[in-house]
Amino acid sequence: MTEAILVLNAGSSSLKFALYDLELAPLCRGDIEEIGRANMELSGPLADQLKPYGSPPEHADRDTINAWLVANLRKLPGLVLRAAGHRIVHGGRRFRGAVQIDADVLAELRSLVPLAPDHQPHNLAMVAAVAAQWPDLPQVACFDTAFHRTQPRLAEIFPLPRALTDAGVLRYGFHGLSYQYIASVLPDYLGAAANGRVIIAHLGNGASLCALENRESVATTMGFTTVEGLMMGTRSGSIDPGVVLHLILQEKMTAEAVARLLNKESGLLGVSGISSDVRSLEASPDPHAAEALELFAYRVIRETGSLIAALGGLDAFVFTAGIGENSANMRKMICDGLEWAGLSLDFRRNAASEKRISTEASKISVLVIPTNEEMAIATNTRQLICRKAAQAQFSQ
Repeated sequence: MTEAILVLNAGSSSLKFALYDLELAPLCRGDIEEIGRANMELSGPLADQLKPYGSPPEHADRDTINAWLVANLRKLPGLVLRAAGHRIVHGGRRFRGAVQIDADVLAELRSLVPLAPDHQPHNLAMVAAVAAQWPDLPQVACFDTAFHRTQPRLAEIFPLPRALTDAGVLRYGFHGLSYQYIASVLPDYLGAAANGRVIIAHLGNGASLCALENRESVATTMGFTTVEGLMMGTRSGSIDPGVVLHLILQEKMTAEAVARLLNKESGLLGVSGISSDVRSLEASPDPHAAEALELFAYRVIRETGSLIAALGGLDAFVFTAGIGENSANMRKMICDGLEWAGLSLDFRRNAASEKRISTEASKISVLVIPTNEEMAIATNTRQLICRKAAQAQFSQ
């Protein structure tokens, strides 16, 4: 018998899952990179037991993929699940930490769908898929927004009428599970300096920065939605709100068309006209590809400057996520633009994607740390179910 925690991370176009034992040792990890494609990468001790079940059905919709995955996990011999932990993008003002999902929690999370329409429905669909196979299994919501609830009020509010602020129009921040994981391992890389002034650059198809002090969020670039802040794969990031008004009032675009433009047709894809994938753009001779990459780096550099101001200085800078971990060229472009802050890049270390890529003389430590959102979810889930078990035992 293998007791385990199931972790599910349903993205906008992908699905990651993992199984951890109750000591948080990884048992299996899987990644369906593109929903509708018949391919799944597996690793870990239990991977061979899943491989005979084949690949995800090709051209299938997300609900079909979810049901297929959960049904196959259900077949694993000797597997006893103790809980399922889910990445939930938006927790609103109410949820400041992981919480067990019940009808009341589920209703609240559904009400937040308009604030994260590309992610929240997929997160909640996975909750339903698990409930269909394991109706009595405790399910835990782990929020991307929760990590940022340590921010001071001034970092959270917009300069809007107070009634809107009171109604919840706030800067929530996202990618919190990634930042939580990086914060948890920072002492392994920096020692006592991990509690200093650190900026983490989560650079992937979705991208943001987070300023940390004492390993807690002080400020971040994403706000009310996942569109604010850095330029991303297909998202615009921050733009003049007047552009949105112009598109609606003068160009007569519908709100839906503007939403599609800002979320699906902008960013690296929109500027390059080629791709949202940094690897494709770096391989392209098209000058528009080069300009898109340069703009991406420029936006990171500018936003980093604002976070240095919020921190009152900088001790370390961390690259993580797909672009941050794998693109030496993008890291170099960003670091070159931050030399003024005392950052000095070691070109050999950067090319080799070593853990520390700054020179010995650099005033700022520059690190490359692979993120692990699934481990953060497993950790939160284990802590919650252990706490509830202890409370139940105490009350007896």
